[in-house]
Amino acid sequence: MSPSIKPSKQRLSMREAPIHLRHKYLTAPLSRELREKLGIKRIYVRAGDTVKIVRGDWKGHEGKVVKVDYEEIALHVEGVTIKKADGTPVYYPIHPSKVVIIKLDLSDKKRMKIVERRGGKTKEVSGEETSSNANKESKPMEGGGVSG
Repeated sequence: MSPSIKPSKQRLSMREAPIHLRHKYLTAPLSRELREKLGIKRIYVRAGDTVKIVRGDWKGHEGKVVKVDYEEIALHVEGVTIKKADGTPVYYPIHPSKVVIIKLDLSDKKRMKIVERRGGKTKEVSGEETSSNANKESKPMEGGGVSG
């Protein structure tokens, strides 16, 4: 995003952002159940995730993400289609801020690492690791104070 507070410059910086940075705009919040289960609040949306649309004309619709469009900053969800003038169905683009992820596709090992890195809980994380991390944080600093 632009350091400017002008809305026109904010929109311009988003529109002209390079594709390798656009994935930051494609985050969506997790459902309450997933939040408690994984320990994170939001994550990047990927094809294969199941989402629920919470705002707009398609509110309440649930479906799998078929495609993530980095150019438009939009998601294409199964079942969310409109008909073109010639009758062929096309996916209706949904902005990621208008959805909630209800099921994550964790078949990719890299995605599991992303969840773990962000402090999330996974099946591989044991109770011993979390308690050892707590001990490290509660341990007082040696030498402490301000150095002069």
